[in-house]
Amino acid sequence: MEQLRAEDGHSEWMDEAIVMADEAFSAKEVPVGCIYVRDGKVIARARNRTNELRNATRHAELEAIDEILADKTLTPEIVDHPLKETTLYVTVEPCIMCASALRQLGIKEVYFGCENDRFGGCGSVLGVNEGLNHPRHPSFKAVGGYSRETAIMVLRRFYMTENVNAPTPKSKSNRSLKTEILGRQVKSPGSYSS
Repeated sequence: MEQLRAEDGHSEWMDEAIVMADEAFSAKEVPVGCIYVRDGKVIARARNRTNELRNATRHAELEAIDEILADKTLTPEIVDHPLKETTLYVTVEPCIMCASALRQLGIKEVYFGCENDRFGGCGSVLGVNEGLNHPRHPSFKAVGGYSRETAIMVLRRFYMTENVNAPTPKSKSNRSLKTEILGRQVKSPGSYSS
């Protein structure tokens, strides 16, 4: 299915998000990376920093949002929806917390790599993006499946390593890296809305 989407321009942006996920992996963080694009340009890029900052809210999406909101050239005035002309590319479906923040800030659309079956906020667990009505914050389109296999493999590589930051680290010396990717088929655009 990724082959079918290669011409739509989103794959190139997702490649940049994968670079950020690789940076997170190198920093011993859960390897999630993202970029925000406005007017055909990257305006922010980030990776998870939860271990580094010892703060569970420091997901890639929120790290980049802080960068955008702090830059007066990107947000020159206070408005209800500062991300209304902005697109997010992220390697893993935003969690419920991040999807809620994105909706409150009025993100235009989100493209992600693989589903987040434990905490997904764009349809895998809860459709915060469109599935819940809200009188003030507009819904946003979320499309999954871009570079899905790459996103899954970087996560698998991470979970093969010993997580020294875990409260009770589990020995992983007996594990082997699974390279076959099964599971859900990539859903069509807009189908992550619950």
